[in-house]
Amino acid sequence: MSLRPIRKTLHTQSTMEGAGVKLERAFGFGKTRDFDPFLLFDDFRNDNPADYLAGFPWHPHRGIETITYVLAGSVEHGDSLGNKGTMGAGDVQWMTAGSGILHQEMPKGDPQGRMHGFQLWANLPSRLKMTDPRYQDIPSAAIPEVTDDDGTQIRVICGEFWGKRGPVEGVAADPNYLDVSVPPGKRKRLKVDIDRNAFAYVFAGSGAFRDSSDPRAVLTEQAADPAAEPVYDARNHSMVLFDRGDEVVVEAGPEGIRFLLVSGKPLEEPVAWYGPIVMNTQEELRQAMRELNEGSFIKHR
Repeated sequence: MSLRPIRKTLHTQSTMEGAGVKLERAFGFGKTRDFDPFLLFDDFRNDNPADYLAGFPWHPHRGIETITYVLAGSVEHGDSLGNKGTMGAGDVQWMTAGSGILHQEMPKGDPQGRMHGFQLWANLPSRLKMTDPRYQDIPSAAIPEVTDDDGTQIRVICGEFWGKRGPVEGVAADPNYLDVSVPPGKRKRLKVDIDRNAFAYVFAGSGAFRDSSDPRAVLTEQAADPAAEPVYDARNHSMVLFDRGDEVVVEAGPEGIRFLLVSGKPLEEPVAWYGPIVMNTQEELRQAMRELNEGSFIKHR
């Protein structure tokens, strides 16, 4: 088994989206090669209602899938096809925009004013860019959780891990999306298929992925120095992008660590991107904008 080296560690940048929602962006526009098939990752954890209540009013999407994971508060959503609902704490919505959809997402805080969660964009391959839109709304209770002997807990949102399969199905990138909590001081090995791009996003506690951080080669377990002092440099808002290998190793700091571990098979296709629309060519983008202006953007009713 080979440990995945760390290709780079990124830190979020503050930005504003929608009608005035303050959030933290871990990666986005311009990082498509590194994170393929994923396009963008936003952390919208916020405790000030004035920074999120304006929400994300009606806007289009085409050519992508959006994955929203709510930790606290709720998000009311609706779309041009008549779908509507509310996501609460622990819930996931996996929306396949496909050929095109107009929708809105309006966050509401919990009684303490907290609105916490994440949104990930996954690209669709060219053959599925114009597929029919669909939703997979997953309540928290439907997401399997597994606890290892050392206390490590994992919620399996998508893909398969430790004998549990996540409820999200039929996603083009065939991703694994895990919510991982490792207790203080524990060292954990987590398998990741070698043919996938993978990243970890830390949102609580701290830890070290440094056993596999030397970029000179894919390291084996024997290459780690057991006498080295631990450096817990991955912490809240850290995005760790891994290189190739079939395992990730993390050592939790004194307060433990919680992170999302996400991996997917790269599409290796050209990307033409304009805001919420992602196609393969500039002409496809121009066509989408013409259809928006002409009122013919929605293909599926």
